Amino acid sequence: MIWGGYALGIGFVLLALALLLWWRSGVLAEQTGLPDGRILYTDAGSAWITNDEALYDPHLRLVGKPDYLVEESNGMIVPVEIKSGKAPAEPWESHLYQLAAYCWLVEREYGIRPSHGIIQYKDRAFAVDYTDELREDFLDLLTEMREDMFEVELDRDHNDWHRCARCGVASACTQRLG
Repeated sequence: MIWGGYALGIGFVLLALALLLWWRSGVLAEQTGLPDGRILYTDAGSAWITNDEALYDPHLRLVGKPDYLVEESNGMIVPVEIKSGKAPAEPWESHLYQLAAYCWLVEREYGIRPSHGIIQYKDRAFAVDYTDELREDFLDLLTEMREDMFEVELDRDHNDWHRCARCGVASACTQRLG
């Protein structure tokens, strides 16, 4: 009879532990700003299994690694990009184009055109519709960037010294501010 009591006690402890882990996983998912659904892919270095493979479109020679791809219950695949900073009033243009690139890559990789993607800032999330206009603007920007690759000298496109301070090529830039 004593062993039966131990088994019952261990069973309750395991059940409580399982409920605690289930609750904690819900809290973590909510903190990431992820929509409900199955996580297909993550590059966010979280507790979920990460993917080493990037999404790739050989035609455009475009590669990307979104932070998350979530498959919703209706089969829609939603790219989610996590940003560490506070949210601006509207998503930064560069973040919109990054999300558009991920939507493009999802369409090529999975054969499903996302209706939207999510940009999750530290304090706010934006659901961004993947419209025909955003898609075309992204493709136009990609074409423009590829044309600029062959320019000897490109002019700085802003007057924000904060951007220069965070830029990865600031040490080699002849036009940096500050």
